[in-house]
Amino acid sequence: MSTHASIDTPVTPDVDELVGEWLTVPDLAEALGIDVVNVRQHLKDGYLISVRRGERAVISVPVDFVQDGVIVKKIPGLLTLLRDAGYDENQSLRWIFTPDDSLPGTPMQALVENRHTEVRRRAQSLAF
Repeated sequence: MSTHASIDTPVTPDVDELVGEWLTVPDLAEALGIDVVNVRQHLKDGYLISVRRGERAVISVPVDFVQDGVIVKKIPGLLTLLRDAGYDENQSLRWIFTPDDSLPGTPMQALVENRHTEVRRRAQSLAF
């Protein structure tokens, strides 16, 4: 994966509310069973995206990106598609967590429910 992912983007209020629950880097490391250095490498490599939240601008990742101790299948590829479409971190998170009646649910819910084909198709169409 490319190494152009940012870890310095502040979260927008709407995205903070859409996502709801977040993990800090140490919490994410614990959830994945890896060390903080590896989490930071995942962020740098674009396997995950993060934003800075709160008064202390803590690096945070949506809790929904992790399920049963692993990154949700298809998240890294979806993030690549959204980056290729020109989406920044907040735009990507907004797209992933915004309800879509035609899916139904959010793209994140569809990924968790193994309905990734339609999510991928929609993300690919964003670049055109």
